Formats: sequence, C-alpha cells, structure tokens
Amino acid sequence: MSTLLSFILAISILVVIHEFGHFWVARRCGVKVLRFSVGFGKPLWSYTDKLGTEYSIAPIPLGGYVKMLDEREGPVKPEELHQAFNQKNVWQRIAIASAGPIANFIFAVVAYCALFMMGISGVVPVIGEVLDDSPAYEQGLQSGDRIHRISGKEVNSFQEVSWELISYIGETVDIELTVVDSNNQSRDVTIPVQQWLTQQEAPDPMKALGIEPRRLVLEPIVGEVVAGGAAAQAGLMKGDIILSANAESVTNWNQWVELVRATPLKPMILFIERNGESLEFEVIPAEKEIEDSTTIGFVGVGLHPDAIPEMPKEWMTEVSLGPIDALVQGVAKTQQLIVFTLDSLWKMILGDVSVKNLSGPITIAKVADSSVSNGIQAFISFLALLSVSLGVLNLLPIPVLDGGHILFYAIEAVRGKALSESTQIFAIKIGMTLLLGLMVIAFYNDISRL
Repeated sequence: MSTLLSFILAISILVVIHEFGHFWVARRCGVKVLRFSVGFGKPLWSYTDKLGTEYSIAPIPLGGYVKMLDEREGPVKPEELHQAFNQKNVWQRIAIASAGPIANFIFAVVAYCALFMMGISGVVPVIGEVLDDSPAYEQGLQSGDRIHRISGKEVNSFQEVSWELISYIGETVDIELTVVDSNNQSRDVTIPVQQWLTQQEAPDPMKALGIEPRRLVLEPIVGEVVAGGAAAQAGLMKGDIILSANAESVTNWNQWVELVRATPLKPMILFIERNGESLEFEVIPAEKEIEDSTTIGFVGVGLHPDAIPEMPKEWMTEVSLGPIDALVQGVAKTQQLIVFTLDSLWKMILGDVSVKNLSGPITIAKVADSSVSNGIQAFISFLALLSVSLGVLNLLPIPVLDGGHILFYAIEAVRGKALSESTQIFAIKIGMTLLLGLMVIAFYNDISRL
C-alpha cells in the first residue's frame, strides 16, 4: 500500500506541474481552458471556477490533461471563437505545447536548488577494494586511492563518480582519472574501455571499472529470521552472533553472506553465540537463481540493526550552498540530466544501451517508495530526476506527445499552412503505435524485475 501511495504522490505532483505549465501559458495566450484533470477516468472530485474551468481528480493516476476550447473537438460559440486554441497563431500554439515540459525542467531546477541549499551529503570517493583482473586493477589503482577528477572534472562523492562514468555508456574511449593516494600524492591514470556498459541491464559503472567503495565492518549478528526459511528451520534466532561456518571464522556480515551464497543446497556447520553460550547448528541454504542465471544459496536472515555502526565523519562530504550558487548548480544539474537523458535515448536507438533499462510504473513506484522511506531529500531528488525524464520524453517529436504537436506547428510555420488532417491522423496513429510499443517493453521490464 505504501508503494502505491508513494507512486500516486510522485506522479500527481509531476502531473500537476506539467499540466499547470500548459494551463498557465494557455490562459496567458487567451485560450479558454475547459478542464484541468489529474488522473484519467470519471472524476472523483471536481470544481468549476468563475471562468468556466473544471478542476478534477480522477481515479487512474497515470497522467493528466488540460482540455482547451478547440473547434476540432466540437462546436464553438461565435462569441468564444477568439478563445479557441486552433484560432491562435502558430507561435502561441508552440508556446502552449512547450510549456508543460518547460515546467518540468523549471521544477527540477528549483528542486535541485533547494537540495543544494539544504546540503547534499555523499560518500568521499576513496576506493575500498580493487577487483582482480578488472580495468582498474590492470591500470594500477589501489585501495585507499581517492578519485579526484574524471576527464578533468572534479568529483567529490561516489554519486558524482557514477554519473561521470555512466556518461560514457556505449562508447569506446580512454577514461582519464586523477587519483590521490594515501600519501597525498597525485597521479593520472588512463583506463581504456570498449563499448562501455553496452547491453548491460541496470549498468553499474563502478563495478564494471572494478572498484568498490570502503565498507563499514558489519558485525555478523542475525536480525529478522524469515519464517519457514532455512535459518528458521535450523533454529537460528534474532540476536545470534555467527562465530564460524564450516570451520571458517566469521568476522563480519559480508563474509557470512558470501559463504552462504557459495553453498546452495549444501550443509553448513555453524557455531553461534547466544546469551553468552556457544551453540552448534546445521543449516542447508536454499537455492535461488539471480538475474544472470547464477545459482546462489540463501538462508532467510537479515542483518540486526545493532550491527550497523555509524558512518565515520571523515568518510562523508556535504555540499551546502547559498541561494545564488545553489541556483547556478540547480541549472547545471538539470542541464546535465537533460543531456544525459537525450544521449541515453539516442544510444538506445543505436543499440549501444539495452532496452532493458526502460522502466514503467512498477519500477517508478518501487523507487518512489524507497525514496520516501529515505527521507524528504531523497524524495525531492527522485522527483527532480523523474521530472526531467518526463520533460524530455514529452519533447520527443512523436505525434501524440507535446513534441509531436510542436513538430506539426513548426512545419506549419515553415510551409505557411498546416498539414492536412489526414496526414496528421496518420502520423498520430504511428506515434500511438510507437508509444504503445515502448510501454509494452517498459511493463515487460518491470515484471521481469519482480
């Protein structure tokens, strides 16, 4: 239920922002707005203002719309013709169609500006582990190295590192890193990559490079035990401390997880500490297949909250800016996301990025729920990212989208007359087919991730 509510909240906020852009500019251009709806279907609530605009909330939270007076959609009274959308000049119609996506971009700028003023926290990009035989390993990166610059651009957190690395997706390129070692000595490292992250689902640029952040040492204390799971059947309880597994001493939770994953359907002899007493158990991990068809073991236990230490302050960084600098960074961040989204879409068309990365409402709902759970800043950041995606998507020159209408009006401006109605209808049918195809792929991807 919380996931559904988070989804409805996120979509409703962005729909109101998007449609308000159309609404506000339409009114500025003298167009009569008949309805402003959030959601589709029979209205659950409605209100009509003195100008004749009906505001409504409908039960299907997958979008919304602004309905304007238009001769193409029904008869218009002679005295209201000057308020009809189709009677406005081509530049006014372009402005109205563009206003929704522009509102999404403005929201993203404001959201990021607010986040920078509130302070954005991150993890200092110090490498904790370099994976064997990885590109980073081959070029001599070491544990303790701090990533300072990527291709000349300064990075202050692992989030920034990920954004910079993923921008190379699909490319064959030399990634230039400037790193500072534990002795504060700086050096440049060049890492050549070919078709970087091509065809990967949910690409992880740091894993592909072969680096991992520093990890907190998590004590091997059992938290929740899943009823009916292998651990529950063996007799493990919340609060048990794992001492050893198959005669191997267990010193941290990550080690315990790796041991379990490596032994599906094989008996494990455990020694645990419970109330100061050492006890022996036999547990047989169940078998589970993960995304890449690899089989792993799992026993059905979670980490105890008491096992999680506080993050050391020196591991963290925070950027907090004044209003002007925050606005500048908000614009820059929004611009970066717009370029990244367009670049990713283009690479997807070329086949350099897997279509498995397309996401639908189920994934959006799950991410919305996760961001709500992580606090207001995470939710605002998610809304800003989704708002940019919505704005870019709607500006694509696909009939039925805002960008398609803008394309029609641009052609009209060049030709001096509109495309024929039959041509527009044919183009809209093609656009609908393309859009439905993308929706099917997105839904399929959502379901396959469940």
